[in-house]
Amino acid sequence: MANSNSNLQQHMPRQFRNRREAGRLLVPLLRRFAGRSDVVVLALPRGGVPIGYEVAVAIGAPLDVFTVRKLGVPEHEELAMGAIGSGGAYVLNYDVIDALHISREDVVDVAERERRELKRREHLYRDSRPYPKLEGRTVILIDDGIATGASMIVAVKALRQNNPSKIVVAVPVAPSETCSALGEHADEVICYETPEPFGGVGAWYEDFSQVTDEEVRALLDQASLRRAS
Repeated sequence: MANSNSNLQQHMPRQFRNRREAGRLLVPLLRRFAGRSDVVVLALPRGGVPIGYEVAVAIGAPLDVFTVRKLGVPEHEELAMGAIGSGGAYVLNYDVIDALHISREDVVDVAERERRELKRREHLYRDSRPYPKLEGRTVILIDDGIATGASMIVAVKALRQNNPSKIVVAVPVAPSETCSALGEHADEVICYETPEPFGGVGAWYEDFSQVTDEEVRALLDQASLRRAS
């Protein structure tokens, strides 16, 4: 995978007022995707959705969510043995599964439980809207920031199973080494700010209050209405 890590900022890193402002600042770095019928914006809920909304509206692309659920090792849920994502995507870490002698039945049980939770969230966010077709399309995958990159890497791997032509990860803030590491998985990585020391995503927002499910639904509905009009 080519590492096209883009950070055009040469000034001192700044704090974003909120996620909506961060999304608007990302837009100029994504202008070349504007007006293309093959582009779709997918935001990781919940924090990525306000940013994805600003980008999608500005470049005239559809907005949807890409939900990822970690598959935790039984009795050690903090350790991931894989993940599932929107649209039936999944990825398994066979190194962990084999090393811990996790049975196929346990993997299936955990996957089914997380699939039910993913389905519940998908219904909550999307209602009856079908999941977008991604095969052959350029996907811009957005979150409000990245620390270690583990969740985003899982999202990219899961998304690959939908056969998009290109995956572009775009975030307002992340450590430079994380952006570089993501370049091994995504086709292009765009990080608006890469401050050092990093100190966590929330440190770079004046307002980093939790995004609610209701806000996610409202933004998805607004984006859909704007495209329809």
